[in-house]
Amino acid sequence: MPDTRQNAWELVTEFTTNPNLVKHMWAVEAAMRAYAHKLGQDQDRWATIGLLHDFDWEIHPTLDEHPIKGAEILAQRGWHPSIVRSVLSHYPAGTGVHPNELVEFALLACDEITGLITATALVRPTKDIRDVQLKSIKSKWKDRAFAAGVIREEVAEATTAFVAAAGPGLAGWDLWQHIAFVLEAMQGIAGELELDGRLA
Repeated sequence: MPDTRQNAWELVTEFTTNPNLVKHMWAVEAAMRAYAHKLGQDQDRWATIGLLHDFDWEIHPTLDEHPIKGAEILAQRGWHPSIVRSVLSHYPAGTGVHPNELVEFALLACDEITGLITATALVRPTKDIRDVQLKSIKSKWKDRAFAAGVIREEVAEATTAFVAAAGPGLAGWDLWQHIAFVLEAMQGIAGELELDGRLA
């Protein structure tokens, strides 16, 4: 099986019916593609990994199973071992697979922060992510009860590791530059995420 975005999408649609979960994977995909472009990496490969990373969450909705059992499906379907490894690396505490490739550091840094950005957009009167400014996310970041599932310390640690791994490509970047970059990537697919005001 070619490790293509189309094949990744077919897997997502095979195993996922929850539209919010699909939108999360789209958000991570968009952030990963944007970073691949910025860092001169393979955009399709990075986007494919971003899209695939949670494809099995609906059928394996516990961290005892996800993403380990999802990785087993990928291996059975013939996905390249490096992509299987990258999927496993987005939950190192459970899989024991820690990021060691730039794409893996990027995935860990982009994954959870998309949830906080989405939640911030949804509490705006317009429900339009294109109206979200970084200062709003900073405010919500401080409110630990808001999007409580997003563990701020883990996001910050993952971002620091990603910036270090990227070297000159992200020289001098901090957490907020990273979040602003992911926000911009998500704003670029506002329609797909249904964060274009239609829910207001």
